[in-house]
Amino acid sequence: MRRGGWRTDPERVAERLDRMVGESLAGAVHARTAPLELLGWEAPGEPVPFADAARQRYTPFAVGDPWGRPWSTLWLHVRGAVPAEWPVDARHRPEIVIDLGFDGLMPGFQAEGLAFRPDGTVVKAVSPRNSHLPVLGREIDYFLELAGNPGIPPESHWRPTALGDRATAGLGPLYRLRRLEIALVDIAIWELLQDIETVRGLAAQLPASGPRALQLWSALDRMMDEVDPDDIGGSALAARRALAPALAAPAAASAHTVLATGHAHIDTAWLWPVRETVRKCARTFSNALALMDEHPDFHFACSSAQQLAWVKESYPELFARIREKVASGQFVPVGSQWVEPDTNMPGSEATVRQLVYGKRFFLEEFGVETREVWLPDTFGYSAALPQIMKLAGVDWFMTQKISWNQTNAMPHHTLAWEGIDGTRIFAHFPPIETYNAELSAAELAHAERTYRDHDAGTISLAPFGWGDGGGGPTREMLAAARRQADLEGSPRVRLGTPGDFYTAAVQEVDELPVWRGEMYLELHRGTLTSQLRTKQGNRRCEELLHEAELWATTAAVQAGTAYPYDALDRLWKRVLMLQFHDILPGSSISWVHREAEADHAAIGRELDGMVAASLDALRVAGEDEPLLYANATAVQLSGVPAHAVAESARPAGAARLEETADGWVLTNGIVRAVVDRRGLLVSLQGPDGREAIPAGEAAGLLRLHRDAPGKWDAWDIERHDLGHAVDLADFEQLSVVMEDGVAVVWCVRGFGSSSVTQELTLAPGRAAVDIVLDVDWQHRGRLLKLVFPLDVHAEETRTETQFGHLARPTHVNTSWDAARFEVSGQRWIHVGEAGYGVAIANDSTYGHSVERRTRSDGGTTTMIGMSLIRGPRFPDPDADRGRHRVRFSLRPAASVADAREEALRLAHPLRPVRSSRPIPALIASSDPHVLIETVKLADDRSGDVVVRLYEASGGRRRTTVRASFPVADVQRTDVLERSLDAPLAAADPSTVELVLRPFEIVTLRYRVTRNG
Repeated sequence: MRRGGWRTDPERVAERLDRMVGESLAGAVHARTAPLELLGWEAPGEPVPFADAARQRYTPFAVGDPWGRPWSTLWLHVRGAVPAEWPVDARHRPEIVIDLGFDGLMPGFQAEGLAFRPDGTVVKAVSPRNSHLPVLGREIDYFLELAGNPGIPPESHWRPTALGDRATAGLGPLYRLRRLEIALVDIAIWELLQDIETVRGLAAQLPASGPRALQLWSALDRMMDEVDPDDIGGSALAARRALAPALAAPAAASAHTVLATGHAHIDTAWLWPVRETVRKCARTFSNALALMDEHPDFHFACSSAQQLAWVKESYPELFARIREKVASGQFVPVGSQWVEPDTNMPGSEATVRQLVYGKRFFLEEFGVETREVWLPDTFGYSAALPQIMKLAGVDWFMTQKISWNQTNAMPHHTLAWEGIDGTRIFAHFPPIETYNAELSAAELAHAERTYRDHDAGTISLAPFGWGDGGGGPTREMLAAARRQADLEGSPRVRLGTPGDFYTAAVQEVDELPVWRGEMYLELHRGTLTSQLRTKQGNRRCEELLHEAELWATTAAVQAGTAYPYDALDRLWKRVLMLQFHDILPGSSISWVHREAEADHAAIGRELDGMVAASLDALRVAGEDEPLLYANATAVQLSGVPAHAVAESARPAGAARLEETADGWVLTNGIVRAVVDRRGLLVSLQGPDGREAIPAGEAAGLLRLHRDAPGKWDAWDIERHDLGHAVDLADFEQLSVVMEDGVAVVWCVRGFGSSSVTQELTLAPGRAAVDIVLDVDWQHRGRLLKLVFPLDVHAEETRTETQFGHLARPTHVNTSWDAARFEVSGQRWIHVGEAGYGVAIANDSTYGHSVERRTRSDGGTTTMIGMSLIRGPRFPDPDADRGRHRVRFSLRPAASVADAREEALRLAHPLRPVRSSRPIPALIASSDPHVLIETVKLADDRSGDVVVRLYEASGGRRRTTVRASFPVADVQRTDVLERSLDAPLAAADPSTVELVLRPFEIVTLRYRVTRNG
């Protein structure tokens, strides 16, 4: 386009625009400013409630003063008045503008503030991109709670930092208050800046020589001609009129639609402790409420029940206002879960309870039935989720993190996700590829450009708003959404809720493409191993919750004892919170993991006491009270019915130990193991006599790998580092003995500043060898694996996932296969060929690698590498230093069922009980492949017994489920214990016949017959 004979030059216009905005327009938004009176008080330790802070003695504070020792809290009392001569009209509004000393880091990763009125009501937050406070009336009286959170830059994931622990973070102030004053905003100039941002942003996304781009640059050029540098306020409206035609041109009929929903992804803990997350939630949610008051079409999606529960407890006035906005439809609970958890490592019942506690909170507090699981940032997605979600009444699933894949892009953004049992659920991955969108022209263009389903769909989702305490959505983002609602060259932007998106997207397609199985994230593989103590605490708490519910239910039904509803509810919620996707994966600062370890220990002690009390109530006193053993597993082991009491802890007799020239032979009539002079297992045979370990190899070998991720220390394991390894075959001490009929090989292996005490045992009656590792870990930048070379031609591995198992190929035929060089598993892994397999069970290991190679003799070695422990430097520079104990069992000639059995033995050791007779099993399944996962009393406190079971083999099964207590009727329910149909027809409702499809989950609710 030509103007006065000159062709529009985008580069020249951009340079001119940069100078005008930076030197004139931006500074003119605040037409006038005036100072305010400031008084300050620093909390001496942890944060205090407003009521405590308001009654302290405040002293003078001034702009320019330093503040903010790491993790400290400064309270400011701000007072003043709007100058009488300032106009307050449709063109001008007064507001308080604040700069706490913000640095260049992303919002949410530095100082934050929250404003209160003198009566304690929350106003809104202060953060780098949301640094204003409203002024209502002429008088100003606010209390500001300022959080001196250290700026730990998330992009520096390879730099050790002392800031993650209050004890090492230092005492000097981090910030200096740069600005805190009242300003008079010229609304026309502010709106002009939003116009400029939209027009320039769009022009930069279009072909530079294309007609639309040149029209936009020309409009910007004309706009600048209208601005009078000596009267910016007086010329702002004329400048806006110059841009109006460019902003009025409608989008093409074929333009993509982006449904934008307000959001703020707040990590429940990460580079800050849990206590700070509570305050981040209050800041963010108050900002969202303030925007809702000004913009009735603005909707904000909030995904974590735990975070709202914190606000209810700590900020009841704010929570009451949230309730009002939920009722009006603007504040939208989503996600259905207690937190946004990791999905690979939590066990079966914990995965269910995330949905049970999340959905129940939203139902009870807001009367809202959430319909989606919302996991934008989780590190991979279990193939068991579709069925579990569907059984919780969930219809839709969303994540964005899958776009971070390093090697392979998901083939669709909208699809049906099929789980291990065949259940399908509608899934969407926002092509805007961020969950912190600003709704910039660049982001919207990216969404339209990357969307892979233009042939079938026209709409995608965009969660917008600063997360992690950065303040959530801003007025600038809403301004961008409105300007791009129907704009030529841009996707259409429509404000709405996630439900609006899913309703529209479902209606667009007749048949969705299908993705089957896990959604493996090709990144962050190290989170399966980092912070071993946190993972061990979680595993043990899950096991104890299973036992506590089982025995408390048995005691309630058989002995009439009170069921500990409140305690179990409280403990479950705490465990679920600690499964958040930056806590359980081990990717948080040291403060977070120190607290998690302490929490797990306290939870474990309370649950142990609960189990002991229940067993004591069930004990039958008498003259003869032998030592029996309570069995809390959910499968029959060695003829012991589930949930009964066994007569002895182990079979009678002893294993045998024979020394040879090359080492020692351990046998027990079932297993034959050979350990060489290095203390390494070099031969293993089961009852069939077949050798499980290739000649010349050693199983249970420790292997030390280099571990130096390019960026994300606690998160990543790199493929090239797995090729750099040292085998730890040397030993410092070695002992081979018999102890109480058990053959024991004990050795100590030192390597640098670390050491491992390795114990291999073979007990009488055992079909597996047991391996215990006591690790003193001091290494940084290293990964320790326990490797098992197996003489098995395995085409695939099978590893436990929630309510079943997952098969993965051992080959690397495709880039998808090759990318899975470190994968997740829960309590066991099995490799097999026709007629033969080997199982490895563990007590706390989640990450492993599998390699397959052909030997010179033509045989195949399948190598399993169990990842034990890492030494990342960020965000916790001392991650996992210290002592750890890890257990494994290795079983030759094993089936998948055998693998399950070994895992259950590790998870639920028999408990000693003094009783004159065994305790009757409360519930039993006739088919050993239909496992009873959970036995509990109903959450509504009716006294009904709830039993959750599932088909574990991957085949269709018929089973008879028998209850040992009198039953009035039994119903199938969803996981929230809501009836799915009429009571099951049976002559005796205590005996139910079921047919289950592969990996099907069934929840039964028994109404107990009671006397009187």
